[in-house]
Amino acid sequence: MNLPPQQIKACCADAYSRDILALLLADSYHPGGATLTRRLANQLGLRSSGKPRRVADIASGVGATARLLAAEYDATVDGVDLSQINVNRAQAAASQARLGAQVRFHHGDAEELPLPDNAFDALICECALCTFPDKNAAAREFARILRPGGLAGITDVTITEAGLPAELTSLTAWVACIADARTVTDYTSILASAGLQVRHIESHDESLLEMIDRVDARITALGIAVPKLLADNGVATDAVLAYVRLVTDAVKAGRIGYTLIIAENHDTQGSISDENQPTGHHHAQCDHLAGHGSPPKVLKLQ
Repeated sequence: MNLPPQQIKACCADAYSRDILALLLADSYHPGGATLTRRLANQLGLRSSGKPRRVADIASGVGATARLLAAEYDATVDGVDLSQINVNRAQAAASQARLGAQVRFHHGDAEELPLPDNAFDALICECALCTFPDKNAAAREFARILRPGGLAGITDVTITEAGLPAELTSLTAWVACIADARTVTDYTSILASAGLQVRHIESHDESLLEMIDRVDARITALGIAVPKLLADNGVATDAVLAYVRLVTDAVKAGRIGYTLIIAENHDTQGSISDENQPTGHHHAQCDHLAGHGSPPKVLKLQ
């Protein structure tokens, strides 16, 4: 489905600033929640650095990740989000948590970040790169704001070479972070073209399934308890549940996954994670990483 980039951006920004989404997703807007955010932060070396780090949070939403990084990792965080509503909410929440001195939020586009060059030790982008219409532009921006040797930590929906069923390429699928998801190979190439060398990859498909199951259960319960509230907010319960179950089938069939990627800015030195390769579609994708140095190994967490 071909949609104008500005329409995609506007729809995603609007959807992720609606109160009904918070009701459906509860306290986590991305698979794995705070647990996977901590895993990502640890892979970025934020806890082991021994000194405060400056981190960019791309597509920061209502600021949960930024607050976690500030509170638990003593990071100074700049969040960027396309929704001014989310920026306002995130800043208010940071102030309420007494983290206003460490955390700032900016209204802006990931493809043209309102952040300075070579200023950040690390950046985080959770379940959002797949929604950016121009992923190459976003990757170039990641590289621009990172200092040399800085790390980009990404968690996102991934697909196999077989692609998606046609039913999962609609505007709804864009908002749900599925329609323009790419293979691990594609993401690696996009990052490499911007000067970001992938160092580590992990599969977290189970986090995606857990989130889908949670959304399914919440929609079912809300459909029984407050059907008018859902209807008034444009949520057609039966249609959404059918869609959620279609996604579930695609994940269980191995066509959709969720992947953690660590990439280093302009520094080809250093070692790649020494972990066992899993079987399945992520391993097959990494077999195609020729041309980007030694392929990063993939860890399948159980």
